[in-house]
Amino acid sequence: MIGIIGAMQEEIDLLLEHLDDAVELKRSGIRYLAGSLHGKQVVICKSGVGKVNAAVCTQVLIDRFNASKVIFTGVAGALDPSLEIGDIVISTSSMQHDMDVTPLGYARGVIPYQAESEWPAGQALVQLAVAAGEKVFPGHCKTGKVLSGDQFIADRAVVRQLHEELNGTCTEMEGAAVAQVCAMNEVPYVVIRSMSDKADGSADVNFAEFTVTAANRSFAIVNEMVQGL
Repeated sequence: MIGIIGAMQEEIDLLLEHLDDAVELKRSGIRYLAGSLHGKQVVICKSGVGKVNAAVCTQVLIDRFNASKVIFTGVAGALDPSLEIGDIVISTSSMQHDMDVTPLGYARGVIPYQAESEWPAGQALVQLAVAAGEKVFPGHCKTGKVLSGDQFIADRAVVRQLHEELNGTCTEMEGAAVAQVCAMNEVPYVVIRSMSDKADGSADVNFAEFTVTAANRSFAIVNEMVQGL
């Protein structure tokens, strides 16, 4: 079973339109639709915004639906200055930028007493996503580290800090939670984010305008990936 998560309804509506033989199940307040997409068994859900929602959603996918891989799709703010609105970032790893225990001597992003604080994406899924992205949107896909936090970043100084200090490529609010839960359950994952804004103070203007376009691009890549799985 392939688990596909979106944080907002716009991100999964197109997938649901193509889902055959859908069966709905609700767990922990989240609606899951299981069915067939291009002949592959998938379960599609909207996690809601933020790391807690994403973590709960991912664990249910694994426990209840026996998801053997998880694809998280949606929009993000660009940290890498070479990215433009509409470009795609495919995760090589994910990390929580708002995990901050620096007063105790830990580097930013490091979770105390835990062996791992940055979770690599599944290589096979990354390769498949890159191939799908280059087919659908050639020249507009980039791999890199996805940074997650329960914050909407819209400050140029913070953007520069996240890019330079943590080597982040883009920032959003769920991916690292999905990554951590997947790692704890030994399930491969990948995050695919379409840039809806440049996280630079213009987000309030750009986000609403580009969310639909960005979500359509994420859908196109995931749709192509599922056919190749």
